[in-house]
Amino acid sequence: MLLRAESNLAKTSNSSGFLAIDIGGTKLAVGVVSTSGELLSRMQTQTPATDVWGALKKLIDAQMLVTPVRLEACGVGCGGPMTLGGEHVSPLNIAEWRGFGLRSAVEQATGLTTYIANDAQALVLGEVWCGSAVGMADVIGMVVSTGVGGGIVSDNKLVTGRLGNAGHIGHVIVEPDGRLCECGACGCLEAHVSGKSIEAITGRPSQEATDDVKMTAGKLVGRALVSVGALMDLQLCVIGGSVALGFGAPFFLAVQHELDRSARLDFIRGMKVLPVGLGDAAPLIGAASLARSSY
Repeated sequence: MLLRAESNLAKTSNSSGFLAIDIGGTKLAVGVVSTSGELLSRMQTQTPATDVWGALKKLIDAQMLVTPVRLEACGVGCGGPMTLGGEHVSPLNIAEWRGFGLRSAVEQATGLTTYIANDAQALVLGEVWCGSAVGMADVIGMVVSTGVGGGIVSDNKLVTGRLGNAGHIGHVIVEPDGRLCECGACGCLEAHVSGKSIEAITGRPSQEATDDVKMTAGKLVGRALVSVGALMDLQLCVIGGSVALGFGAPFFLAVQHELDRSARLDFIRGMKVLPVGLGDAAPLIGAASLARSSY
């Protein structure tokens, strides 16, 4: 079922841009982003329980059919873990994709050179490009949604790690002996603050969470950020995702309060947290930033 289609393509003939793809456990989105970082067009649908690639391929075909923009390359943000460059992906929230050959599938479908990274790595690059983190050299971006992910820019460079999975803050332990996570460990941040986890804990969807639930989630995110901030010497955290943005002020104030309370070393004291500046366009603009940075 197609959830939403938006377009500003009529005014963009003869221009160039990037095909952008965002793959999550709740929704799939495909868009076109200009070389200046403007989201020109977006189509999205719910992530089905089966035949995820079939649903994504239909969106890709539909988007490419209507765009007059000259596409330079394709960028894809996808939940992890994955092999380096997204050759094979195994998102925890897409059960049928275990070692799925994503990069070759997208390149074959689009005819474009394709660059793939963890969705939160893509998000942080987009925010440094034209969002809340412009001008920041050391920043972590987070996605708090169906799952919880992270991406880190250190000294103006994206930290990818040995296999491309660096930044997975969702699997920092915040509650020793806490809830069982889908990864198999207990007490992961994701097991306590993701949309799926909040619904399992409270018996209500995250959209109906009380302020107490929102503030507890914020406190736990802040707790994880204190550790990661000290480890990586960070200035700023920008957070997107439907759960974080839906929770709004109570959540973000609780994150900042925990940072202020617990980040006591001089070099991380004053670390700030902000919502993503690109709003719900952040995942697609972030995906485009992968192509922009690489092609």
